Amino acid sequence: MPTLTVAFVPERDPRSVELMESLASHAHVMKLVALGKKPVQSVDLSSRARDKIQIIESDLYSGDGINRLLDASEGDYLLLIAPCGKVEFGHEAIERLLAVAGDSNAGMIYSDFKDEQDGKTTDHPLIDCEVGSIRDNFDFGSLILLSRDAVESAVRANGRVNEELRYAGFYDLRLKLSIGSRVLRVPEPLYTRKLIDSRSSGERQFDYVDPRQRDYQIEMERVATEHLKQIGAYLAPAFQAVARSSKRFPVRASVVIPVRNRERTIEDAVRSALSQQASFDFNVIVVDNHSTDGTTDILARIAANDERLFHLIPQRFDLEIGGCWNQAMYASQCGEYAVQLDSDDLYADERVLERIISKLDEGPYAMAIGAYTIVDFELQTIPPGLIDHREWTRENGRNNALRINGLGAPRAFYVPLLRQFGFPNVSYGEDYAVALRISREYEIARIYEPIYFARRWEGNSDAALPIAAANRYDAYKDRVRTIELLARKRINHT
Repeated sequence: MPTLTVAFVPERDPRSVELMESLASHAHVMKLVALGKKPVQSVDLSSRARDKIQIIESDLYSGDGINRLLDASEGDYLLLIAPCGKVEFGHEAIERLLAVAGDSNAGMIYSDFKDEQDGKTTDHPLIDCEVGSIRDNFDFGSLILLSRDAVESAVRANGRVNEELRYAGFYDLRLKLSIGSRVLRVPEPLYTRKLIDSRSSGERQFDYVDPRQRDYQIEMERVATEHLKQIGAYLAPAFQAVARSSKRFPVRASVVIPVRNRERTIEDAVRSALSQQASFDFNVIVVDNHSTDGTTDILARIAANDERLFHLIPQRFDLEIGGCWNQAMYASQCGEYAVQLDSDDLYADERVLERIISKLDEGPYAMAIGAYTIVDFELQTIPPGLIDHREWTRENGRNNALRINGLGAPRAFYVPLLRQFGFPNVSYGEDYAVALRISREYEIARIYEPIYFARRWEGNSDAALPIAAANRYDAYKDRVRTIELLARKRINHT
């Protein structure tokens, strides 16, 4: 019979006591490890439960806590109960996890679950963890089963978890474990979790660039970079020169705005682009993806009075945002540089375009990315405010880009090079995919001061995503990372 140790962060409430008692009496459970400084001694537990509990005054995320937990574990497996919500096990959930672990010989097992909030229970499916799932915010849920044999093999092969880590202990362990072992998801809801973080996906998506988490980010980057080195996907800061094209372009720069059904914001965006003051000729290309509201009429009116605006309506009806970008960059009106402006957003002032193109000329760079401020519809700054991606460095930016979920805005491209790659025809992550592809070989310039207003309102496509949509987007970006990791490993081995 397989046996295990269960590690958890105790809470002083009846449900937590009930869970400890239930685990202590479970036939497969040899030991309980309580993590943290909350005194379990003051909780009224049975003698059976007290005999099985060991207290470790540390946490589940530090290197010290992880190593002490591994040293204290007994049995064949270690089951982690993450402190991100109160957990209620489903019928024979532990037996199911152990059975899958035995059948698959996986090093790490996790499962779908159910959310409980305001008396209602809803399904919460997760996504599969793959080679490219190296972002530190990958959601494994609240129950994670580790094979102790696999962990010991990973530590022997890849080193012990760094004791000095304050935040990235588990992240370091699971990356080490993934090198030689399979990480497997059970697509069944094996438990129910009472929500603690009930923020929408739109509110959570910027946690990774919150300046208050800078120490956390530096540590996560260090662990991710070491992982890339271990698997042969790390790229040193040596870049290919950008070959300059002899092709003549109609203008130096084009502002590209893909749009569909944004009658409330499109005129503001176009006016922001047309108001730019630059020392070179530029135009604005709006790819109107068959809008059905008043967007098309608004654009036609502006274009009739300003010859710098090109209002393109694709012949195809299957284009996503990436496809609209391809339509613009291959258009005869496109300039030497293409500069992004979303149909919801605005440039911060009239000198943004000049500044971006000047930055691109300094390199020459293949791409430039700016910094932006998140604002409401009235342009009032809202949390987290400035997103400057100062975690990007010339030395390690393109490696760390595989760990995070976005690279910033506005984005600008050298069009002759961009035409060699093109955008994937999707409406989420298309910019991230092409930026990773460019960074594989070429240098990307950064502007860290705010030059762009990203407006958050109820019409945003990522304002509050349903779980199914958030999972689809996350899975897509993980697959993009997998492809990029494989490409970088191939480069390093040729």
